[in-house]
Amino acid sequence: MISSRTRHAFVAVAIAHLVAFSPGEAQVADSATVAELEARLDAVTREIERLRLGRDVVEADTSVAGLGPAASKVYKVNQGVSLGGYGEVLYENFAAERQSGDPAGRSDQFDALRAILYVGYKFNDRLLFNSEIEVEHANEISLEFGYLDYLLGDNVGIRAGMLLAPLGLVNELHEPPVFLGTERPVTENRIIPTTWRENGIGLFGRTDAFTWRAYVMNSLDGAGFADGGLRGGRQKGSKALAEDLGVAGRLDYTGRPGLLLGASAYYGQTAQGRQVDGADVGGGLAIWDAHVDYTTRGWNVRALVAAAHVDDVAALNELNGLSGDDGIGSDMLGWYVQAGYDVLWRTNTAHQFIPYVRYERVDTQRDVPSGWDANPANDLTVTSIGAAWKPVAQVITKLDYQIHTNDADTGVDQWNVSIGWLF
Repeated sequence: MISSRTRHAFVAVAIAHLVAFSPGEAQVADSATVAELEARLDAVTREIERLRLGRDVVEADTSVAGLGPAASKVYKVNQGVSLGGYGEVLYENFAAERQSGDPAGRSDQFDALRAILYVGYKFNDRLLFNSEIEVEHANEISLEFGYLDYLLGDNVGIRAGMLLAPLGLVNELHEPPVFLGTERPVTENRIIPTTWRENGIGLFGRTDAFTWRAYVMNSLDGAGFADGGLRGGRQKGSKALAEDLGVAGRLDYTGRPGLLLGASAYYGQTAQGRQVDGADVGGGLAIWDAHVDYTTRGWNVRALVAAAHVDDVAALNELNGLSGDDGIGSDMLGWYVQAGYDVLWRTNTAHQFIPYVRYERVDTQRDVPSGWDANPANDLTVTSIGAAWKPVAQVITKLDYQIHTNDADTGVDQWNVSIGWLF
């Protein structure tokens, strides 16, 4: 089906052709007339090319269905292919810490952290496919998500495939220009193990004031848990063990412009059918978070608190061969508050310059079972002080200084610089 713009272009070319080359008039066609016809044909050619790549050329400027602006592009085309992406490069410098005797012996690092391609296809107004293909550290290729959406009505649909767990602020909205800080918050790395994706199916929907998502997914694998948190339990959709399934849900209030206020939760068994001494291990895991993100009059304020509780920790520790202070925490808690202010928001410029600060506390061994110890290094405080510059909304440069302290007095401070983009 050809759009009205294409039909109008064809009609214009046909009329011009009849006028220029009707009987008795052909001799008066000159080079200017030919040039005009060529220009109109060129416009038709461009329109056809857009049809091949998608019915609309859309900008990555707003979030849809819980995804980042670039990941949302497929929702905005009328039909056909959509392409988007993002990337980031990160430089980490530990020079100041080495001068004072860095106990970790860290080396400075310059990392092509991520290069992402979003590929989507909208079959019709009800059915679409969306995917994220990721290259990490310049050489590791993986599928970040890949799913089908089918709309049951105007405001509710089914989603199935490899899904992003709908927890926290960063797991779904992780494109670099969307958040402040050269690195993602530690809480949304160790407790909400961003980027966390598993295979599953569920429902999503919205009203005028709320958005929500509810999924059934293959559960995390408790064999990957450790004293530092849950991140090692991600299965990433690759031949994922599904002896245990998990459920995840989220509800957000979005009724006020610039405001996202909500909560999310997850529960699932994580032992994946394994046994210890002939007895089944459950490894039940519950995660919840409450979050807020508010942008108004140049300010961006963000806060999150997340907690996790793990059952059968002693059995999981034995299953994983952990002892002493290396054991999994039965309770974990993390939270952060962050504020940034665009000092240019009152000026007549597209540029943004945003000084920011983030304060974060994380303890992945807030409680441990009897017979195990807590490693004081896992009770961590991170303070990030920095600034971000956006020459346009889709490109960002960030610089910050991170102060790491913990109860073991082994914190490592660092300077970070990053560049990021989305399209």
